[in-house]
Amino acid sequence: MTHTDTAGVSGIYDRRESAARSYCRSFPTEFVKAQNATMTDASGRDYIDFLAGCSSLNYGHNDADMKAALIDHITADGVTHGLDMHTNAKTAFLEAFETHILKPRGMDHRIMMTGPTGTNAVEAAMKLARKVTGRHNIIAFTNGFHGMTLGALGATGNAGKRGGAGMPIPGVTHLPYEGAFGPEVDTLAQIEMMLENPSSGMDAPAAFLLEPVQGEGGLNAASAMWIKGIAALAKKHGALLILDDIQSGIGRTGTFFSFEEMGVVPDMIPLAKSLSGMGLPFAALLIRPDLDIWKPAEHNGTFRGNNHAFVTARIALEKFWSDDSFQSQIKEKAKLLNERLTRIAALVPGSALKGRGMMQGVDVRSGDLAGAICADCFENGLIIETSGAHDEVVKVLAPLTIPMEQLEAGLDILEAATRNQTQTHTIAAE
Repeated sequence: MTHTDTAGVSGIYDRRESAARSYCRSFPTEFVKAQNATMTDASGRDYIDFLAGCSSLNYGHNDADMKAALIDHITADGVTHGLDMHTNAKTAFLEAFETHILKPRGMDHRIMMTGPTGTNAVEAAMKLARKVTGRHNIIAFTNGFHGMTLGALGATGNAGKRGGAGMPIPGVTHLPYEGAFGPEVDTLAQIEMMLENPSSGMDAPAAFLLEPVQGEGGLNAASAMWIKGIAALAKKHGALLILDDIQSGIGRTGTFFSFEEMGVVPDMIPLAKSLSGMGLPFAALLIRPDLDIWKPAEHNGTFRGNNHAFVTARIALEKFWSDDSFQSQIKEKAKLLNERLTRIAALVPGSALKGRGMMQGVDVRSGDLAGAICADCFENGLIIETSGAHDEVVKVLAPLTIPMEQLEAGLDILEAATRNQTQTHTIAAE
């Protein structure tokens, strides 16, 4: 994530909002309206949104059908908060998820409602893996990001984020993700050696926890071969496979789940971000039925099951996932994105294309350069951020519903900013 030192647009933020605020430092304006891939500030200026709530707005801002359904639910005094009680909104969501997502993919997972954010779903997965296996160790991976609460933070690699804990976070072993040492090093073989060697010093794992595409870690995308290899190792060693699809799922890589075409069925799948369809807080954990050994309320949360989110999530499933047309549109846009980013990468010596689907970016090898490119983009009407260990990757997370011409316009701004800032940094270096 890129940040600038620009102060907030209003003194109230400096006086009253915690110093933990972050995105507003990079995008110092006050937004008052948003529709699909356009955000409008208080002065009336429009911005193209290539951030999409960090992939929480895959269907764009304020989808008309979701908005209408939510308004109808509210005006009819529909249940807002019901803990985990049965409600008509929950019934409709579960039926839609079963019909449009689980059954077409031959999946039989149960849906556990957790607290409202992704880290809650990850916490539940880690706890359940330990409960099922009787083991404590979770294997996570370099550059992984899984959340900010203490358990999930233990599985997160970023030193800055981990430093906020103020204490050591036990129970996790971090191993190298695919490509961590470059394409010539087989990290799968290294991991296998660690597991097979009784003197490796690593405790037997309860689970392997990984993102198929690392959203905050720099858009590293694991291959099907590598993920299948991890799945095989997990099975061989009595561990569970948890694929964190919080940022890479819900269509972001082209299919509802990012692993669909890999021949792998995870034991557990944490979901959040775009699960609600409209940016409302909603997280869930998909669990293989035989692993669902929780006692009633053994893991709970006051806001497990946001009824407003059930309403909008159902509409999203029925509107976008009842057939293959939405997936076809995503693939068409992803092809254009890949072509344009390849052209943009050519402007920066030594740069590389990262990610897949509509979750792609350019590694420009410098956090300073990436930050300057994003700042230049903002000045010219494009909201975009960085990712990676050193914030060196310029990351495109446009809404999947963005019109093709608006996607092109945003990429034009990104290309101009990359050309401008690359030249500026080259001159400064000389």
